[in-house]
Amino acid sequence: MKHHVKDLDLAPSGRLRMEWAEREMPVLRQIRERFAAEQPLKGVRLSACLHVTTETGNLARVLQAGGADLVLVASNPLSTQDDVAAALVTYDEIPVYAIKGEDNATYYAHIHAALDHKPHMTMDDGADLVGTMHKSRRDALDTIIGGTEETTTGVIRLRAMAKEGALEYPIIAVNDALTKHLFDNRYGTGQSTLDGIIRATNVLIAGKTVVVGGYGWCSRGIAMRAKGLGGNVIVTEVDPLKALEAVMDGFRVMPMLEAAPIGDIFVTSTGDINVVDTQHFAAMKDGAIVCNSGHFNVELNLPGLAEMAVGAPRRIRPFVEQYVLPDGRHINILGEGRLVNLAAAEGHPSAVMDMSFANQALCAEYMLAHAGKLEHAVYAVPEAIDQAIAQLKLAAMGVEIDVLSEAQKHYLASWQEGT
Repeated sequence: MKHHVKDLDLAPSGRLRMEWAEREMPVLRQIRERFAAEQPLKGVRLSACLHVTTETGNLARVLQAGGADLVLVASNPLSTQDDVAAALVTYDEIPVYAIKGEDNATYYAHIHAALDHKPHMTMDDGADLVGTMHKSRRDALDTIIGGTEETTTGVIRLRAMAKEGALEYPIIAVNDALTKHLFDNRYGTGQSTLDGIIRATNVLIAGKTVVVGGYGWCSRGIAMRAKGLGGNVIVTEVDPLKALEAVMDGFRVMPMLEAAPIGDIFVTSTGDINVVDTQHFAAMKDGAIVCNSGHFNVELNLPGLAEMAVGAPRRIRPFVEQYVLPDGRHINILGEGRLVNLAAAEGHPSAVMDMSFANQALCAEYMLAHAGKLEHAVYAVPEAIDQAIAQLKLAAMGVEIDVLSEAQKHYLASWQEGT
């Protein structure tokens, strides 16, 4: 079995941490039991480009239990947990190509290894796998049935491809499922981002001015958790509706250039480029901490900051690079501008990834069942899958809810009854 991981001797640690994570993933565990019995993915070659974490390790085992012939590669150079990669290779015999801190050339060599698998299905997080296939590995399109996409940035890319008529196969936008973005994006990103900032810096959030770039679901979670830790939160936005919502939620809203001189900690999570640009760095106070929790590091204009700075940055702490401006001010960048929650911490808690990865597994099953029936477009997660996952999660948490009576169902479906 071919693979490329840091050290197979790390496998026992990865196995134990995957076991710990699985205890918080009861929905995925139930799906695994059914998949093992029914084998819905039997014979399907599946190439997955995801953050190689303990939670992803458990998803990989579910897909394998369902009969998939799986290859797993990293969707970000800094997000891999090397012990998990080693465990999947050693104990589950899953080919994994992922090393934390891999350079750009290695990252794309791993992407190509996933495409060499000649997949029937792709499972992407950020659309690098799909993008590479469409740009330079079109030979891999010959066997494709369909795919899924995990995150906001990837869905944006895929919708752009579909709009241009460039998308060559159907993909389900797992990110847009209610059981994904309402929980993974909001609660997962919120908690894990603050976890990454604190692990990287050990700063006290209380009393600090925290500037959050954007107010989508991920940024909502970050703002909420920063406020909960005592931060004075400012939100920056380009969308008037989201900006208005942030105001109504009790946050100050202003342009990034106005926030730059007063912020202590800056976090972006928008999916766009240069959210923090050179003019913002130039206005920041000495000691400002700047990080990103969006999928790619392009949200911070780091090449521009490097040109502004005097000399090379110094690594003052693990995951903290300090740039010095000509007037002596220091700007601290966390995790090389990559996802701080995965670069400096462990990513989202298992309990929310339980639902996200349940969506991935069930959408892979759905895609295979509907092979050849879907157009080359980006599809929403079927409502039935979303509802089923929510029901399984509530049951696992011991929560019961009401059920509509027949009279209530009739009333909601009718129009004749008035006031």
